[in-house]
Amino acid sequence: MKRLGEKLRTLRQQQGLTVRELASELGIKSRSHISDIETGKNKPSLDLLTKIMAFYEVSCDQLLNDEYEV
Repeated sequence: MKRLGEKLRTLRQQQGLTVRELASELGIKSRSHISDIETGKNKPSLDLLTKIMAFYEVSCDQLLNDEYEV
């Protein structure tokens, strides 16, 4: 799970989204929360992780297992 933030940033950039746009898509009021997750300062809640998986259409393994790429 060490690479979760890196993977989230990659997915966001592949979609051409800003941090603010992604936060809006996920229903998060604070864009800094997304930024903090991407930089490893915070970890997402299970609810947010579920929203992220659905939004990007990726599995839990793809996000949390460091051996998998997105």
